[in-house]
Amino acid sequence: MERPTSNEKQTSMRHSIRVIPKAKQNKVVVEEERLKVYLTAPAIEGRANEALIKILAAHFQVRKGDIRIVRGEKGREKIVEIAAVKTHNG
Repeated sequence: MERPTSNEKQTSMRHSIRVIPKAKQNKVVVEEERLKVYLTAPAIEGRANEALIKILAAHFQVRKGDIRIVRGEKGREKIVEIAAVKTHNG
């Protein structure tokens, strides 16, 4: 990951996510306390996790490398961290 320049600050955010594999279409639904992500990929051999990272990268307009599954790698309930350089210091 690139290091922030002197006037930029590295920020990250965590999201609680419920994954629905083998859905009819890929989509992200914003709920009150979490995101619900529908994936066409099955939950086999990490394919759903790969698809999740790709969909979230497009949704948040960040690189796939900026997204990391913190908890729930093998379950439907996940905590995902999204790192991005967005804030500028004075």
